[in-house]
Amino acid sequence: MNAEPKSLEYGEFILPQKNKPSQKLEPVQGSFVRVKPNNNAVSPIPLKKETKDETVYFSSSVQDFIFEEPEEYIPRRSDEIAKFLAEDKKSLKIEKAAIKLLKKYEEREQLEEERADKIRRPIGVKLVVIISFLLVLAVGTVTYAVSRSMTEDTRSNAEENNLAINSRTASDTENRINTAISSVTMFLDLMANSGDNESARRTIETLFFDRNKEIVAIYYFSSEDSSEESVSKALFTSDYFLAAHELERETILAYMEQENESGEKAKGGSFEILNASPFFNIPVMALFCPVASTSGKRFVGFLYSSSGIGESYAAGNVNQSFFVNNDGIVLVHSDLEKMNGGADLSDSPIVKEMLESNSSNGQIPFTDETGAEYIGAFRKLEVGTCGVITVVKTSVVLEGIRRITIRNLYIMCVVIAIAMMIIYFFAKSLSNPLRHLTAVVNEVNKGNFNTELFDELKLKRKDEIGVLERSTKNEREILNMVSRLTNKGVTKAVITKQIDFEPHLKDITIFFSDIRGFTAISDGFKKRFGERSAAEIIGFLNDYMSRMVACINKTGGIVDKFEGDAIMAAWGVLRNDSFEWESMNKNSVTRILKEEAHSAYVKSDALSAITCCVAMRYSLMKYNKDAEAFTEKFKNDPLAKYKPHIQIGAGLNSGRATVGFMGSFDKMEFTSIGDAVNFASRAEASNKPCGTDILITQDTYDILKYDYIRCKENKFIIKPHNILNEIVVEQIPVEFDVKGKGKQHFYGVVNMPNFDIEQFFASDDSKFVLDSDCEIACGPRGPKTLKELRKILGIAEPDFGQVNLDAEENKIKVAVP
Repeated sequence: MNAEPKSLEYGEFILPQKNKPSQKLEPVQGSFVRVKPNNNAVSPIPLKKETKDETVYFSSSVQDFIFEEPEEYIPRRSDEIAKFLAEDKKSLKIEKAAIKLLKKYEEREQLEEERADKIRRPIGVKLVVIISFLLVLAVGTVTYAVSRSMTEDTRSNAEENNLAINSRTASDTENRINTAISSVTMFLDLMANSGDNESARRTIETLFFDRNKEIVAIYYFSSEDSSEESVSKALFTSDYFLAAHELERETILAYMEQENESGEKAKGGSFEILNASPFFNIPVMALFCPVASTSGKRFVGFLYSSSGIGESYAAGNVNQSFFVNNDGIVLVHSDLEKMNGGADLSDSPIVKEMLESNSSNGQIPFTDETGAEYIGAFRKLEVGTCGVITVVKTSVVLEGIRRITIRNLYIMCVVIAIAMMIIYFFAKSLSNPLRHLTAVVNEVNKGNFNTELFDELKLKRKDEIGVLERSTKNEREILNMVSRLTNKGVTKAVITKQIDFEPHLKDITIFFSDIRGFTAISDGFKKRFGERSAAEIIGFLNDYMSRMVACINKTGGIVDKFEGDAIMAAWGVLRNDSFEWESMNKNSVTRILKEEAHSAYVKSDALSAITCCVAMRYSLMKYNKDAEAFTEKFKNDPLAKYKPHIQIGAGLNSGRATVGFMGSFDKMEFTSIGDAVNFASRAEASNKPCGTDILITQDTYDILKYDYIRCKENKFIIKPHNILNEIVVEQIPVEFDVKGKGKQHFYGVVNMPNFDIEQFFASDDSKFVLDSDCEIACGPRGPKTLKELRKILGIAEPDFGQVNLDAEENKIKVAVP
């Protein structure tokens, strides 16, 4: 159906904009503005009418919905020819020519209609092509992106893990070697201190090797000068280790003397580590280190079993570590063949990188002689010129990713094939209902709102087509309904389904206000102006109410109705409230989040309502000042105009109410009803006996007390971000029973001490000027107690001992304290 141009209806709430109104609430000020009537009517839509040769047009006017008839009936060309033939049947020649002409035009019209209705690009073909392309693109892109991302993440994790394993293994190796060196040094000191006591020396030797089972033998060499007489040698061995591996002391001594070159380096201050496994055919290392001496040269060499330290180099599923010296010779390796054979790995890229690097640690990717890619990490030890290397094969790390990628490609091909079949059959399920919808829309465009084609629509579908079919059928009901409704401020919202006719429960804040002594004021107008009193009263009320309504609109409230001098308004009625969360489990995260959001809305509504009332107090004081000036200006005129000095009472209550359209079939209004509404009205009526101008109920007080009211519940402390909205209230010292809620109190609103009057009113009125005489109504210069407030407003102090809140108008039973 061709969309009609949208127009704004009178009474619709929108945000003022330049030539572009909106129906949304202004986010900063929260104000609403009524749209002025728009004189541009919607283009006429033809409607079918039973009267002969007439077509009725339906026009959507901003004032009302009316029917208009065209100035002139314009027949089709074929109808003209048919009429011509009916009038002149006497001439056969003319009749034949006319028949030919009629058929010609009918065929032309039929051809044009067929061309218009002909499907040139079937939706099925388009869906198959477009969705298949998008599916291939999407799945392929996702597969590639996921595979690449997973590859990078896995590789990064593998590098981090490899580096961590290398660091851990190197630290363990270094600690073991340092511990062994410390133990050997301590052993030599003990032996030196034992002197010539052979028994003590033997005891020390036995205890040392019993406690240090990794140390196989210690070879001590000392030379005071170059002569052989000054040379001193000593060999200490572990008898247990020698017996276990069938070794002789002479074999160990022969090895130590064989490695004379390493001993000479050790005497020069160098630290040498050699792989002694090839010599002894068991996992063992030889360590040569210098011994501090004041004279001569000394060194110690000891054999260290690699069995214990080799546990850190055990072959794993992925990572492999090994220990090499400064010549690239393997010292410890998970491969016993390489370790016992003293394999030379100096040609390995990672070993070369470690030996040539000036850094103590590092990690590089490299490729071995077989072309396999590895990630290698190294760390040099601080003792000796050696290091620990850990490598991991890249193909092993990425094997899982490769399998996943291949599997995803297979799945993608299968999914695309199945998707193309599904899309084909799905396209057919779309074309038929769309064809029916097109026929219905064409009838509606012609003005036939009750066409029988509506009955052919299938309403049980759960997809968008079903929604479209149901919406199209609902359009018939809406269009028929509009013809029976008068134009109201919510008409547009009803038609667009923004507001339905079903009542809803909502948690709202309700406001009632009333002018004190209005009956006497009205009688005064009648005595003073006689027949003109009605106009004068309405003028006075319009001035007063316009000021009050401005405060309501600025705080996001909605005026519900005016009842004489009384105003009813509410906050939160346009919010879509849902209470599904109340039926959820109390420990449900969803319930907690929704309940917190709901509480925030309710609290915001209550705060806005009190802000509105405080602003009304200033506006009322300004009105009374202006009224006095107005009366003074016209006091000497005959039948002098005047505006009375007034006082009002305002009551607020927060609670759950029924919100929706109410009334008769011919006239309805959007309003709120319920106990919460009645209680707000009773709060307003209680202002007079309580000597207040603003009363809030216990429910409203409980909503706000923790954040905005200094009370014992918050230890009389308001958080910094709430201080600007601080509210000062005093409890009315009269307790009463409320049905279903027990004993409660009213609370008189004293002030909002940080309320910025100028900022509030100047937000949308650049010409606003703050009246210094009225600043005492609220804000920093406002009252601090109810006593001060009563003095400012001229309200007498009530005698609460005589106050009877059990009056019929309040319907509240006073409880005896």
